[in-house]
Amino acid sequence: MGKKALCVGINKFKNYPDATLNGCVNDATDMQSILKTYNGFTDKEIKVLTDAKATKAAIMTCLEKMVDGALKGSYDYLVFSLSSHGTQVPDTNGDEPDKADEAFCPHDLAESKGNWHPDHIITDDELHDLFIKLPKNVLLEVYFDTCHSGTGLKAVDMLLDRRPRYLPPPSLKAFLNIEQRSPRALNDLLLKKGVAHQILWSGCRSDQTSADAQIDGSWHGAFTYFFCKEMRASNNSLSRAELLKKVRQGLKSAHYTQVPQLETQATQRKQSPGSTVIK
Repeated sequence: MGKKALCVGINKFKNYPDATLNGCVNDATDMQSILKTYNGFTDKEIKVLTDAKATKAAIMTCLEKMVDGALKGSYDYLVFSLSSHGTQVPDTNGDEPDKADEAFCPHDLAESKGNWHPDHIITDDELHDLFIKLPKNVLLEVYFDTCHSGTGLKAVDMLLDRRPRYLPPPSLKAFLNIEQRSPRALNDLLLKKGVAHQILWSGCRSDQTSADAQIDGSWHGAFTYFFCKEMRASNNSLSRAELLKKVRQGLKSAHYTQVPQLETQATQRKQSPGSTVIK
């Protein structure tokens, strides 16, 4: 059995130059380095998509090939990391009481009739419906350095080289509809109907923003930067829970208010038997 990874980083958005970020491409290359150095991945086992190459079609095609390979018995460990803007879209299949789904912005993000165009946005439902196909013997580890709420920006961020990785819906009507409800935790994205054997990292709580920030002279996602820093410092000797604690401490010491989240298959919780959120 083998492994496969997709690392995505999007700084530039084809139709929204004002939404440009700075640290997402660095995140993708940092994650690639970590996977090679500490998780035994080879260059051939990692696909990196950045900026213009990271369209919705390209991202989903890569993920579909990864899942197909797992179904055929070629892979037993899959990794997907995504650094970009997060946003929200109206729920179209009725599975959300708040009538909104979390979503991720590809390079070719576009709008239609006041909402994000479905051909150019990646929704949590789409990811769930793909990953639910994975056999139980396949471990899926996902890293989201993005956010789905614009309410967490603090005054200190305005004084530093930091900006939130969040884009509001493209019309006032859609924005008002979304802002009337509380964002669902990123940890529910894949688990609402039960994706077996998955580990999900997210850069912040559902009511916070993940920072795109200048750190030590270059730009990164704050979560990805401190995650990679602690992996290197510990030589990958920490458990995931210990690593999470170190990452949170690093962020707090650097005056970030975001609190990364980790969900693993461990003990039961109501929303998803067989998993737990480490808070």
